[in-house]
Amino acid sequence: MAECRVVKKSIGRAVLRLSGWAFEGPMPAARRYVLIAAPHTSNWDFVYMMAMAWVTGVRLSWMGKASLFVFPFGIVFRALGGIPIRRDRRTSLVEQCAQRFGERADLVLAVPAEGTRGHGTTWRSGFYHIARRAEVPVVLGYLDYARRRGGLGPELRPSGDVRADMDFVRAFYADKTARFPERFITPRLAEEAEEAGKP
Repeated sequence: MAECRVVKKSIGRAVLRLSGWAFEGPMPAARRYVLIAAPHTSNWDFVYMMAMAWVTGVRLSWMGKASLFVFPFGIVFRALGGIPIRRDRRTSLVEQCAQRFGERADLVLAVPAEGTRGHGTTWRSGFYHIARRAEVPVVLGYLDYARRRGGLGPELRPSGDVRADMDFVRAFYADKTARFPERFITPRLAEEAEEAGKP
């Protein structure tokens, strides 16, 4: 296990060094949290995110359809932190993820809140509801292509006031540049419009 971590760290360092990227900033104090992976406009985002995770020793987990985890690919996906999600169950995606947090003392769940790399108009709210249900913070992870720097930003404890919480998120990502800026979706949840329409 220790040898595997050393190998991953070496690979991560090589990827960052060869690409000119670097990790910056402090590590979160929390041991369990939902990590927003943004901006997300390119498949390279995953490569840099994993390289930084390996360098810092963070064991990232991410959600995937259970059908992706069949032999032999399931072995690789699980080794990379994949968590199979059963969409045919009565329990929702939020409930399944919250249950995972309840089962583990350490869990960092990476969620690309933009979803399909720039083809939507709002962020997917799963990250917000998972964090609230599991009672864990949301950590604002980022990749800034303008500076070739990535890191883990501040923690957000979802308050239930979606607009206020997302104002905080928007302010943080305002100066972060995506690989393809025109594809970056402004941090906004559909629930904000619903909240504004309430009497």
